[in-house]
This record gives sequence, C-alpha cells and structure tokens, in this order.
Amino acid sequence: MCLKHDKPLELYCKTDQTCVCMLCHFSDHKMHDVVPLKEGYEGQKAELETDIQQMIQKRQLKIEEIKHSVDLSKEEADREIAEGVQVFTALKESVERGQANLTIKEKQKTTENQAEDFIKELEQEISELKKRSSEVEQVQVKGKTRWDLGVVRESINRKRAFQLSPEDGFWTIWLRDGKEYKAHDAPSVSLSLKSQPQKVGVFVDYEEGLVSFYDVDAAALIYSFTGCSFTEKLFSYFNPSVNGGGTNSAPLIIAPVRVN
Repeated sequence: MCLKHDKPLELYCKTDQTCVCMLCHFSDHKMHDVVPLKEGYEGQKAELETDIQQMIQKRQLKIEEIKHSVDLSKEEADREIAEGVQVFTALKESVERGQANLTIKEKQKTTENQAEDFIKELEQEISELKKRSSEVEQVQVKGKTRWDLGVVRESINRKRAFQLSPEDGFWTIWLRDGKEYKAHDAPSVSLSLKSQPQKVGVFVDYEEGLVSFYDVDAAALIYSFTGCSFTEKLFSYFNPSVNGGGTNSAPLIIAPVRVN
C-alpha cells in the first residue's frame, strides 16, 4: 500500500526505481517512465539476474586469474626450489671438496709431522751410535799355530785358575795345532772355516750385548756371541801361547781401529 495515498502499489517507476500508486503516477511521477508493477518486477528481476550473472562471471574470472597466478607462483617456486637445490648441491659439493681437501692436507701434514719425528728419532739414534762408536781390534795372527783372542770383564780374578767362558767373564775364540778353531761359548763350539784367517777382527757392541769375530781379509764372520749382558768395563784379551819349538814363534800384532 502507498503510505502517502493509502492506495495499492500498482506501478513501477523505472526512473526512480520505486513502486508507486496511480495517484503518485499522476502527481509526482507524471513525466517518469512508469510500467505495471509485474512488468517492472520482471524487468528488474532480469536486470538483477543479469547483474548477478555478470558478478558471477567477474568472480569466476577472478578465480581463474588467482588460480593462474597460483600456478605461476607454484612454477616460480618450483623453479626457485630447483635452482636452490642446485645451488645447495653445488655448495655442498664445494664444501665437501673443501673438507676433503682439508682432510687430505691434514693427513699430509700428519704424515709430514710423523716423518719429521721419525727422521729426528733416526738422527738421534745415529748420533747415539756415533757417540757409542764400537771398538774393533785387528788382534794379526799370520804364521801362528796357537792363539787366544777376545774380550774379558774387568773384574775377573787373575790370581786363580779360570776357564775361557762367558760365565767367567770371557768371550774368546782360539786356534790349536794350526787348524782347530773353537769358540769358548757355553758350551764350546767347534768352528769350520773355509780358510785360515791372517787377521782377526774383534767387534764389540756393548749396548746390544754382541761380540763378533771376523776374518778381516775375507770379510767373513767367524763367530758371534749374542745376548751377552755387559755390566762393567771390557778389556781386550789375547794370548800368543807358547813358542812350540819355533812353530809358533810369530808375534801377535794388535791394530785398533775405530768404526763410527
């Protein structure tokens, strides 16, 4: 009902887009575009539906744009992730190579340090060996048929009978009858030599507990006392033995030589 004229609203004013009664049409809406209410309603409904459809289309287009933007963003994100993975992989490989190189350098440095330490130890040992300087004596036996040669402890009892054995402090070899050679070890050892030595070298390594006898000219080992325990000074021991009616008259000639 029209509130102004208390009449039914029968018309629709397109100009003002409002419902009016007949009296309103002839007074206030006389020059306006006025149609029956049902026609106006249908028209407005159509317009509204059109507007709604347009708004729906706009929003659908917006949705498609957003989806497309999301797809582009995802593709960009995937690309950036892939690039990031490549960069990270390259960086990781670089770091690993750096770490590997560092490890190799550290190993090389460790090896060099170990080598230096080992060289120092060897140089120290060489120095100690040079300081130690074992003695060699060349006690010449040419032309003799009997002799005793070797080394002896300082503390042996010279006033009583003794045996030429390591237990009594003797490390010696001897010649008898011009051909019988023997080392006075425990027990004694008969020596079989290819030739009769003309010069016998006596080598003593105090630290190693070693006494060795050599044929100097043949550069051949005659015999070695090993595992000896030296706790005091050692002295040369030699016995030219008896003359034997002139068969053993040749002298023993002693020639000390220092070997570094």
